[in-house]
Amino acid sequence: MAEVQIMTGNQAAALGAKLSHVQVVAAYPITPQTSVTEMLSQFIESGELKAEYIRVESEHSALAVCISASTVGARVFTSTSSQGLLYMHEQIHWAAGARLPIVMCCINRGVGAPWTIFNDQQDSIAQRDTGWIQIYCRDNQEIIDSIIQAYRIAESVYVPVMICYDGFVMSHTMMPVEIPDAEAVSDFLPPYKPHTILSPEAPMNINPVLFPWRRANSEGVLCDGYMEMRYKLQKALDESRDVIISTSCQFAGAFGRDHGGMLWQYKADDAEMILVGMGSVASEATAAADMLRAEGIRAGVVGIRVFRPFPKEDARAAFRKAKAICVFEKAISYGYEGALCSEIKAAFYGTDIRLPIHNYICGLGGRDVKARELAEAARSSRDAIAAGDTEPMPKWLNCFTE
Repeated sequence: MAEVQIMTGNQAAALGAKLSHVQVVAAYPITPQTSVTEMLSQFIESGELKAEYIRVESEHSALAVCISASTVGARVFTSTSSQGLLYMHEQIHWAAGARLPIVMCCINRGVGAPWTIFNDQQDSIAQRDTGWIQIYCRDNQEIIDSIIQAYRIAESVYVPVMICYDGFVMSHTMMPVEIPDAEAVSDFLPPYKPHTILSPEAPMNINPVLFPWRRANSEGVLCDGYMEMRYKLQKALDESRDVIISTSCQFAGAFGRDHGGMLWQYKADDAEMILVGMGSVASEATAAADMLRAEGIRAGVVGIRVFRPFPKEDARAAFRKAKAICVFEKAISYGYEGALCSEIKAAFYGTDIRLPIHNYICGLGGRDVKARELAEAARSSRDAIAAGDTEPMPKWLNCFTE
């Protein structure tokens, strides 16, 4: 039988990396992710995990180590938060462009200025256009399971994966977690087969400067130009949806847990009002939906698990029967609205889905987001929609805006 332990989200992440048999861990501390790599250092020091633990001088260097190690064929892992993720920005683009199957945890934390060590999702949302798959977890069980799935996904499509979960809300909160059997994980996750192998016998240039047009190499073979490389990365992300769904289904068959593939639903089949979010806010929304149901309001929840690639087809199917949507976000695209809200609206473009969408910005910098507040926001939207207010500017939940 699988072992169940009470553990924090950061412990679950470290165990997920250990079970995935990572070979190189790049470590640099930043709150609230530090204990992830601390725990991995203990695994390596004790001999439980055979891996190289590389201490670096910055987050930029941490991802540089992962890029180098992945290029030569190692399975790699690192984790970061907030300013650390932003400091990696150049290398985040490089990892995706090099088509390296790196897995990195982003323990979501607000960004400065002003300083905060507490949670929102502005850090990872700011990296949404870098070419990484982004998966958002709702509890500690999903963290450990998603990391294992992430390596299989990344190594199938050669695209890096970012596992995102809310700082302190999950990173330091203890929950029951069923630890997958190590042998079963080894059966589920085959060894990494790199697409670049460096050796003196077969020298090669990797990621040289490219000209705008396709160009023959020294052997006369016509090679892709920069634009063709960008097209192939986009195509890989588009095609990764099927890999993500099949990996989720196969994981459910092997371990008995299904986290939903691209998105998950709670009482959404007959819902007239659907509450939407990512990570812990979507989990909290399930309690809000129960409150609303008790009042006779048919409410449900759709949790967006994979933000990149965006689950366009899945969202269309999930929302088609709804009469209204409330999107709750722990981030904002400054000057417009929440990025998730914009993505949902874009997914409906060109279809017959016409329904009001209200956007709520909430929980920035760690401010509490309670189920009763989400329920009250949904009631307010329901009344406003009935009065003809179908698409207001984003509302700031539990924020003193006067």
